[in-house]
Amino acid sequence: MLRRYASKIISELKVPNHNPVLNVSQFEALSKQVPLLYFILLVNMTSLALTHAGSAPFWMVVGLPIVFAILCVRRAAQWISYRNKVISPDFAYRKLRSTNILAAPIAVFCTWWSISLLPYGDAYQKAHVAFFMAITVIGIIFCLMHLRSAALVVAVTVNIPFMVAMFLTGEPTFIATGVNVALVTGAMIAIVVTHYRDFRQLNESRLVLLEQQKALQALSDENLRLANLDSLTEIPNRRNFFNVLTEVFGTAERNTKPICVGVIDLDGFKPINDMYGHAAGDKVLIEVARRLKELEQDDLSFYRLGGDEFGMICTGDCSEERLTRLGEQLCSSIAERMPVGGNTVQVTGSMGVAIYPDVGRDGQDLYERADYALYTAKRYQRAGVVIFNAAQAQSLDRQKQVEEALMAADLDRELTLEYQPIYNIQAHHCIGFEALARWRSPGLGRVSPAEFIPIAEHTGRISLITRTLLRQALEEAKSWPENAILSFNLSPLDLASPDSILKIVALVEQSSFDAKRINFEITESAVIRDFEQATQSITLLKRLGAGISLDDFGTGYSSLNHVHKLPLSKIKIDGSFVSEVHERPASAKIIRTMLSLCGELGLGAIVEGVESEAELEVLREMGVQYVQGFHFSRPLTPDDARTLILDDHGRNETVAQQKTA
Repeated sequence: MLRRYASKIISELKVPNHNPVLNVSQFEALSKQVPLLYFILLVNMTSLALTHAGSAPFWMVVGLPIVFAILCVRRAAQWISYRNKVISPDFAYRKLRSTNILAAPIAVFCTWWSISLLPYGDAYQKAHVAFFMAITVIGIIFCLMHLRSAALVVAVTVNIPFMVAMFLTGEPTFIATGVNVALVTGAMIAIVVTHYRDFRQLNESRLVLLEQQKALQALSDENLRLANLDSLTEIPNRRNFFNVLTEVFGTAERNTKPICVGVIDLDGFKPINDMYGHAAGDKVLIEVARRLKELEQDDLSFYRLGGDEFGMICTGDCSEERLTRLGEQLCSSIAERMPVGGNTVQVTGSMGVAIYPDVGRDGQDLYERADYALYTAKRYQRAGVVIFNAAQAQSLDRQKQVEEALMAADLDRELTLEYQPIYNIQAHHCIGFEALARWRSPGLGRVSPAEFIPIAEHTGRISLITRTLLRQALEEAKSWPENAILSFNLSPLDLASPDSILKIVALVEQSSFDAKRINFEITESAVIRDFEQATQSITLLKRLGAGISLDDFGTGYSSLNHVHKLPLSKIKIDGSFVSEVHERPASAKIIRTMLSLCGELGLGAIVEGVESEAELEVLREMGVQYVQGFHFSRPLTPDDARTLILDDHGRNETVAQQKTA
């Protein structure tokens, strides 16, 4: 039991460290009161020393008081210097603990010094000693009331020796004084304990309020972050972008000042996602966002619009010179290689920019024009910046006309097909055709597939167009010889849509056309858009019996990876390698390598873009079997294609019969 009480007493005499807010509040209160404590000690000691100047030894009334006064002034100045400063809970605790430790030595010294003066004075001087001890202990306890442990230490250290000294004088007056001071001190200690308890509870309540406020602030900050910041990259998001754009556009419109909007898209990001996973893709986006943040200026800010697309708003100098320079700097920064999961990867960036008041009726319109400039940048000059201009404005107007005409088109009546022959140059005959889409609009006339197919994909009409054209192609191919093949192009969106691919399969099955004679052509862009879904779609077509060709082989980001993983039947070697192959040894080597690869993987190969006899001879010497190009024929109407394949088939049958005979 004694040990428990002793432990409790010791804990009461220690500075608690479980409440940082309480420690800081105690420190702030003491920084105002401790200097007064030293002032009381200094004044009282000086007064007592002066009244004993002629009675006590010099060292007691001059030497010790001067040394102690210097220490008091120094400590008081130190505490005053802490006022109005932001201090940490750890610092506050250390200072409270040092004050608690110093309380006992200072109290012992003052008690010893004052009691030591009792033998040297008369009754008046002895009364002054008693008054000194009483008033000093009361003043110190009041000054230390926010540090209960120190107040208790002072009360015990001073009052016990004081009462003993008063009782030893044998004077009833002094004995009564000792008892009186002890009782008053006890009452003061009770007041200090009560005050300290209230002070502590107040600070605990304050701590609870601060925690609640902190939690509310954290919730508010989180809501703000979710509403206006991209959670992955920690830069402003799409919502923030359009809010800011609306605001700055209104300001620019009122003040007739220029602003510009930029839309940035990453080139080569999707293959990284496919090869290394989404976690690697996320790291790339985070790093790109960090690099963009480094380019921010007072009038320039960046946003993540979604996926691998970022936005830019500039409200200052919007000259084409600055924007071109900025775009080049931005693209250069993005293009720097970056480490991702033990690999070093690289993406590039393309940016489209639109400047108000040159263009833009409102913020949304300005953004759309910047987005069109981005489309131009990605289509014609990857990893560059394009500023929306008059030529693009005409193109955009044309695009809107085509879009409107396409949405209103009677597809069954307006869409047709032309057929480009595919030849076996070793056997010298046509093996089939590639079906090519054609559209003649009543209002716009003939529209190029390169123009209307991307718009159809953008507007969501491509799936319907694919089925319309496939239905025509299957019907026409029924009139060809039974061994003639039909090569038909699929859009990336066809492969990316399970519903669309199922409808294509159903259409083939309903046509009664042999699916083994169909060769569906896909592009690498169709694969990298969604590799997993594309693989599922291709597998479904293969189960149908159709062949799958990878078009424009060698021009994409990761052709070998796709050839290795996809269930392909053939690859089509892009015509860019064939052009003037007889004069370009490097192109010939590339084609030989591709042919060798196809042989190793068991894939067929069709070489596109053959336009001259010289090119054909080089390919024939390489052992190429299947080709197509303008050297043989331009795309033919259905009737002309039918005539060609039937005549060719008839000649081959005649030759075969002659050889047999």
